[in-house]
Amino acid sequence: MRLKDTRATWHLAWPIAVGQVASTGTAFIDTVMAGHVSAGDLAAVSVGSSIWVTLVVTMLGYLLATSPLVAHKVGAGDTGSIPALTQQALVQAAALGVIAWIITRLIAPIFVHLGLEPQIAAKAAEFLQAISWGLPAFAAYRVLYNYSAALKQTKPMMMMSVFCLLLNIPVNWVLIYGHFGFPAMGGVGCGWATAFCVWVNFLMLALWITRSHHYEHTHPFRAWQGWHPLVQKQIFKLGLPIGIMFLVEVSAFSLIALIIARLGTASVAAHQIALNFSSLTFMVPMAIGTALTVRVGHAVGAKDFVAARAIGQNGSRLGIVVAALSGCAMIFASDWIAHWYTQDDAVLMLAERLIVLGGFFQFSDITQVVSAGILRGYKVTRIPMMIHMTAFWIIGMPLGYALTFGVSDLHITGMGVRGYWIGLIIALTFTAISLQWLFQRTSKQQLAHQSHGG
Repeated sequence: MRLKDTRATWHLAWPIAVGQVASTGTAFIDTVMAGHVSAGDLAAVSVGSSIWVTLVVTMLGYLLATSPLVAHKVGAGDTGSIPALTQQALVQAAALGVIAWIITRLIAPIFVHLGLEPQIAAKAAEFLQAISWGLPAFAAYRVLYNYSAALKQTKPMMMMSVFCLLLNIPVNWVLIYGHFGFPAMGGVGCGWATAFCVWVNFLMLALWITRSHHYEHTHPFRAWQGWHPLVQKQIFKLGLPIGIMFLVEVSAFSLIALIIARLGTASVAAHQIALNFSSLTFMVPMAIGTALTVRVGHAVGAKDFVAARAIGQNGSRLGIVVAALSGCAMIFASDWIAHWYTQDDAVLMLAERLIVLGGFFQFSDITQVVSAGILRGYKVTRIPMMIHMTAFWIIGMPLGYALTFGVSDLHITGMGVRGYWIGLIIALTFTAISLQWLFQRTSKQQLAHQSHGG
């Protein structure tokens, strides 16, 4: 790896990583605190979170379009058009937040049809409806987050995310166990606490952007510049494939939580533990991918395709190093990690095995998220979407179902929930190889086009 280039990427990525780990840490705290109430509360939070996570990650992906669009404007020196661009993104975010909130109301009744115990199904629905109040704030926050990251202002967001992570602990304590006159809500209290903290995070970032001199010439909280159909179309065209790509991946993991409900509470809880910890480790490579989107976007906006390719190649190598570190940690410390979440012997035994599998797919998962971040810098999103759809819905999910429940005609014996994780490892490997090939092809084409005077 080129040390100077690695430092530049890491300087931008590490505050994003800390901030995203803090944001995901809220789910970690919810899972741990709900797990210490009862296995039933843990299962309810797990099933309810599967819907919440699917919605927020889909919105996160769609709204990522703000980052390369703003980065290209910065690279081209066209900062005057950034306020209008960000305003248009905020309009779309508001619409997405409301739509997502409505979806939670429509989908909550599904829990009673999943084979869950009636009490757990009711708690899962209550948890989802409580946490859904944070969806509009989350959508608006992600636009401001991507706008700020494209301007390389990442440390303020990190500090706010850490503050909200710490805030979530006492708010959870009050609402889960019932203090200061509030009723003891159990796992449902986690939903209300998370929604509250999401709103705090959004309002803090919005206030900071209006007050800090770093944003004084580009921030969107100034005179409304009118409806821009072309910009709206541009955001939609770039963001929709990213949103679908994120939806495909997260829905695969979330759908597993729903499908395996019939395997019992222990399988659902163990899956949630392994998925939650994997999500924590995923925040570091995701931050690297976000940093690479900005750096590659700046280079492409400035028409420096040599630098863009070099940044992408070095970022890919950095991803492999991070994968080796996190993968080994999960494989060799699975028992210790599992004990953070629960003391239930049945859940512990299965969670340890799933965490080990999670360690093995770090290599493929990190490579694919870093490659996708690089490609966003080139504004290449449609083919990555198609790759993800093929990997997860044509390869990973059918194969995982067969390995989990068995196929007698093919003499495949069911492996339980481990089968799904093995299927997803194979899907992620296909995705990683395909996206890395696409980056190499795209960067070479840009260089060839430039050398011929394009």
